[in-house]
Amino acid sequence: MSSNPLLDFTDLPQFAAIKPEHITPALDQLLARGRAAIDQVIAAAGDDWDSVVEPLTDATEQLSRAWGIVGHLNGVMGNTEGLRDVFNSEIPRISAFFTELGQNLALYDRFKAVAANPAFATASAARQKIIANDLRDFRLSGAELPDADKQRFAALSSRLAELSNQFSQNVMDATDSFALYIDDVAQLAGIPEDSLAMYAAMAEADGQPGKYKLGLQFPLLFPVLQYADDRALRERLYEANAKRASEFGPAEQDNSALIREKLQLAAEEAQLLGFANYGELSLDSKMAESPQQVIDFLRDLARRAKPYAEQDRAELEAFARTELGLEQLAAWDISYAAEKLRVARYAFSEHEVKQYFPEHKVLAGLFSVVATLYGITVAKREVDTWHPDAHFYEIFKDGALLGGFYLDLYARDGKRPGAWMDDVRGRRVKNGVLQTPVAYLICNFTRPIGDKPAYFSHDEVTTLFHEFGHGLHHLLTRVDELGVSGISGVEWDAVELPSQFMENFCWEWDVLQGMTAHADSGEPLPRALFDKMLAAKNFQSGMQTVRQLEFSLFDMLLYTAPDAAGVDWLALLEQVRDEVAVNRPPAYNRFPNSFSHIFGGGYAAGYYSYKWAEVLSADAYAAFEEAGGANPEVGRRFWDEVLAVGGSRPALASFRAFRGRDPQIDALLRHSGMSTASA
Repeated sequence: MSSNPLLDFTDLPQFAAIKPEHITPALDQLLARGRAAIDQVIAAAGDDWDSVVEPLTDATEQLSRAWGIVGHLNGVMGNTEGLRDVFNSEIPRISAFFTELGQNLALYDRFKAVAANPAFATASAARQKIIANDLRDFRLSGAELPDADKQRFAALSSRLAELSNQFSQNVMDATDSFALYIDDVAQLAGIPEDSLAMYAAMAEADGQPGKYKLGLQFPLLFPVLQYADDRALRERLYEANAKRASEFGPAEQDNSALIREKLQLAAEEAQLLGFANYGELSLDSKMAESPQQVIDFLRDLARRAKPYAEQDRAELEAFARTELGLEQLAAWDISYAAEKLRVARYAFSEHEVKQYFPEHKVLAGLFSVVATLYGITVAKREVDTWHPDAHFYEIFKDGALLGGFYLDLYARDGKRPGAWMDDVRGRRVKNGVLQTPVAYLICNFTRPIGDKPAYFSHDEVTTLFHEFGHGLHHLLTRVDELGVSGISGVEWDAVELPSQFMENFCWEWDVLQGMTAHADSGEPLPRALFDKMLAAKNFQSGMQTVRQLEFSLFDMLLYTAPDAAGVDWLALLEQVRDEVAVNRPPAYNRFPNSFSHIFGGGYAAGYYSYKWAEVLSADAYAAFEEAGGANPEVGRRFWDEVLAVGGSRPALASFRAFRGRDPQIDALLRHSGMSTASA
């Protein structure tokens, strides 16, 4: 066995043993193996699965797994000495390899030969889908381009990968670099005691005992915006957050030039492949058929939602004026005023609810839900992880191991903001041996203080259910072919279906009863408080909906703009706000500079996917509503027709198989309180 832990694929990653100095030697070997496998497949001139697809899958899977570990560590432990530098230096090599693979005409011919082989007509649906996807991906990688254009395409792919990574790192650095230490607790009036304790612990950890540390990581930022009575303090933190990674901060963290270059190169890449713009290229492998279809979908939803949003805004302005003395409702007042209005209207606060959701009860409740839906059990297993916050769990069905997942819940310095799921490895059967799938589930929640457990807001609980839904999509697959098992091969605009679907169970009384215990009394959530939560479920849902539509429409219009080199994205964003928004930020707001989804992640010309998939998820959950809740029989069908099949068939076909018809928008509008049936 190799002494390099990145080259050990026998089981789970050896996180405790992996060091930055292991990365380059491991990639040297894996890249060499990958290129050797490509040469062997071409030389063999085979035309069947075993001689073409299988050996190439073996080589590329190991490379992808090792690089995935490195990328994961960079995302959750980005302040580790030396890790970032090595990661950044290796991005061009990894990008070059996969571009070379995708542009290899001789290899492309081998896959065409497999597809043309008469025997392949009887292959499994999974294998046929993999070959269809691979042929598409060869085309989208530039395999059919002239040699000169191939070289340019390769350079574009490499640079775009570098830009995405640098964008995300700049956002993380800008977020982590801001700190405000408060001496006088009176300045923090209105902020709940548990948040004050967190701020005090953070300051003490920084060698500032007796002070309170505020920052831009979400668990530090949001209590100020939501609860702080000091309006100037709210404004100060809002402004610092709104200016992250822009010209207002250190030049080395300014993402403006990266956005410009990314837009230019993405447009050029699309044009090389024969698309009019990057939006068309992005949608070529998604459910949506064209940018115009997406734009029409978003504008139709905006037309339905904006009247509700305008009503939400008017109510908030009136309340802020009469009850809070705020003649002008500024951007840094919205969360604060909304919380005050929530308390006045529904007689409860989010902080009151938070006291009922300790981490251990939330996890037990989550695992109980999936036990009811799918008959699976979850058990913790002690393994090496990258940080003491991270833990590992395994999922079983009737005693059989289905897969496992790492869970890393708390925010910390060096950890990328947000919440996400990623795969460690996929399900695969090779030589009769089953490789079980493994996933990462990462969040940025409020961490425990002292010897008390962490307590989560209901929004954080919903986020956890969301990410766990992604995890189940990956772990409950029954597909044995790696290329379309779990989340692999699933259209990007359908991948949010299982995650958004899981969020709905956070609003079921039977579920919440079993996952709550008050911080002081230990009593479960009272029915009266739940009823208030339910009454407030769609509180300001109009404003929330148009906010998401603003981001989605901006994304698609930006990546389909005819002049990528000269587009003024701030002016475009203002035009979108003219059309759909009801809340206008100040002129200094530089939201695009920290919009990592579309500039640092995989959602470029794809952010609409959240709303697109929400139509699917709401309609899917409606099947459970019709059956009275978390029904095991409906759960079995959802597993069979959606989760189990992974990417082995189109997502729309999976939805139709589960629901018996095409998706309808009615359930989404009803769940959001924006239809006559929602009352």
